[in-house]
Parts: sequence; C-alpha cells; structure tokens
Amino acid sequence: MIWFSLLVLIPLVAVLISAADLGAGGFWEVVSGPQTSAALRLTVLVSLGVTAVNVVMGTALAWVLVRDRFWGKRLLDIVIDVPFALPTIVAGLVLLSLYGPKSPLGVNAANTRVAVFLALAFVTLPFVVRTVQPVLETIDRDVEEAAASLGANRLTTFRRVILPSLVPAITAGAALSFARGISEYGSLVLLSGNLPGRTEVASVRVLTYIENGNRSAASAVAAILLLVALAVIVALDLIQRRLARRGQ
Repeated sequence: MIWFSLLVLIPLVAVLISAADLGAGGFWEVVSGPQTSAALRLTVLVSLGVTAVNVVMGTALAWVLVRDRFWGKRLLDIVIDVPFALPTIVAGLVLLSLYGPKSPLGVNAANTRVAVFLALAFVTLPFVVRTVQPVLETIDRDVEEAAASLGANRLTTFRRVILPSLVPAITAGAALSFARGISEYGSLVLLSGNLPGRTEVASVRVLTYIENGNRSAASAVAAILLLVALAVIVALDLIQRRLARRGQ
C-alpha cells in the first residue's frame, strides 16, 4: 500500500489539490473555455469510438489467433504487440508516413480528426486482444459441443456460452483502451497537427498550460480526464456485471 500510494495515490491527490487552488469559479472558467472544452470533447468522443471499435475488432482478432490456423499466425501474434513496444513519437512518425501528405496509400488524413482516430486506434489495438486471448484459450470446447448437441446454432452458442466468459476480459481491455486513448500524446503530435478547436486533444492542452506556467489550469484539465476515466471504468464494470448475470 505504501508503494501504491507513492506511485499512484499521492500524485493523483497532488493533481486534485493543484486544481482546487483555482477555486470553483476558476476551475469552471478553465474547463469551459472554448479551446479547452473542444479539446476535452474531441478526446473523450474519439476515445469512446476507438474503444467501441477495439471491443469488436480486438475480440475478433483474439478469436482468430486462438481458434484458426493459418500461415503467418505467429508473425501476426507478434506484430499485434508492436504498438506496445514502439515509442509513441515513433508511432506518430509511422502514421505520418502512411497517412500523411506523402502517403504511399494515397490517403492524406493529416491535420484532420480522422488522424486523431487513427493514432488512438493504433496505440490501443493490443489491449482487448491481449485481455481476451488468454481467456479464450482456457474455454473448454466440450461446453460448445454440448450446446451444439442440444440444438444451439453457432451464434447462440457464442452469445449464451462463450460471451459471458469473455465479458470480464473484454471490459478490462475496453477500460485500458479508453484510459490510454484519453491520455495519448506522442502518436498524435505529428499527424493531427494540434489545431486548436479542431484536432487538439486534452493532453496537448495540458502541455500548453504547463509551458505557459499555468500548472493549476493544467491540473484542472487533468482532473477532468481522471474523473471521466473513473466514470467510464465504473460504467463498464456495471455493464459487465449485468451481462454476466444475464449469461447465468
């Protein structure tokens, strides 16, 4: 608990105390300002969208890696972890090379909100895959065969037998994906352009306030991100519990 407090609790409390120095009026003035509110709105909405995509595609990727056999499977299993290993600024450079003005694919998403979505999708891809994959590997195939012998089709078997077992893992991966999305910085700075009111995200606003010597305002934005992350994690936990009860 002492180690956890030093690493997590005390820094979080320090951020909240710094934000409280502004007072209620000053806090609201910072977070409701046009540029800051636009950055917060973009960050939360895009992170939610990316998390929803990751829930579907991450689960599908985990399923393919566990249940299918094909050439290059081991290579794919390794490549999925690349966003974990790459420094985020390198990830930004990779994305800029692929989706920037000189894109070999002919897709120029630089300085657009699509660029924000692509960057967040890239860095959060592995979370759901890596939380769902080990759970899938432990599911007994005999249970699926028993359901099939009782007349259940593949969709019903997945929904009533497999999915309830995967819900906790999917929820954990979604929470990690969202938390990483709202805090991402390095992969965005090159591709998104950080245009105020358009492609600027909350992490860039925090850095801007710090560079301008306004740490209290930076702490206010950080506090909002913390509260949003906690709210989403609690909501996902409630959804998980409800789905688990229905599965039973």
